[in-house]
Amino acid sequence: MNNHEIDFKLHGDDMQFVEVELDPSETVIAEAGALMMMEDGIAMETIFGDGSKSSGGSGLMGKLMGAGKRIITGESLFMTAFTNNGTGKRHVSFAAPYPGKIIPMDLSVLNGKIICQKDSFLAAAKGVSIGVEFQRKLGAGFFGGEGFIMQKLEGDGLAFVHAGGTIYRKNLQKGEVLRVDTGCLVAMTGDVDYNIETVPGIKTALFGGEGLFFATLRGPGSVWIQSMPFSRLASRVFAAAPQNPAGRSQGEGSAAGGLFDLLGGR
Repeated sequence: MNNHEIDFKLHGDDMQFVEVELDPSETVIAEAGALMMMEDGIAMETIFGDGSKSSGGSGLMGKLMGAGKRIITGESLFMTAFTNNGTGKRHVSFAAPYPGKIIPMDLSVLNGKIICQKDSFLAAAKGVSIGVEFQRKLGAGFFGGEGFIMQKLEGDGLAFVHAGGTIYRKNLQKGEVLRVDTGCLVAMTGDVDYNIETVPGIKTALFGGEGLFFATLRGPGSVWIQSMPFSRLASRVFAAAPQNPAGRSQGEGSAAGGLFDLLGGR
């Protein structure tokens, strides 16, 4: 094992958090702001990049290159490392940023590489490299819903990925094709062929409500699909929000809203 070998436990159902158990001198890395709680004896340190030896090499320039890759994916320049400096086991917990599921990824049984949404990474054992995956095909990059760049997680340790709603893992056989909404793709193993196709038929594309493109995934390999992309949730919340030029929040059709009108609130 090149990565630290950590144990974990998932808590909750739709608003999950992951509790990581660290032996003495073990370290877990996480996105900035993902911490929920930690026990006494755990030291927290802000680092450039992911702290792995493969993310840019050693020295200042290597660290800057590793951190620069994270800027390209739209993530924070820094990550946080949590190390158990005590003599016994200690626990640190990380919370998901919105409703959904946390997916444990054991890279040692996934051929050492996972390609995922650029904002889905939550935490990982120290030694896991968080890098950049450039889509080889321009169509997949420009119309794939996640932009031209996705994240890649490499190593032989545990990584935790978060996505919205219910998560479904589909194992594709060689040559098997799965078409999904571009925003619903969470992650895939490195051997899956990923491309973008247009929705057939002008009428379906314009009035079908599913967009103009979908992702085409060709096996062999495994893919993870989410039922509720955060972008879809955010658009529904925004559409349902009161459009009030005065900045007031009134209950739509509620008794409180009617009383406000009677008292001359408008």
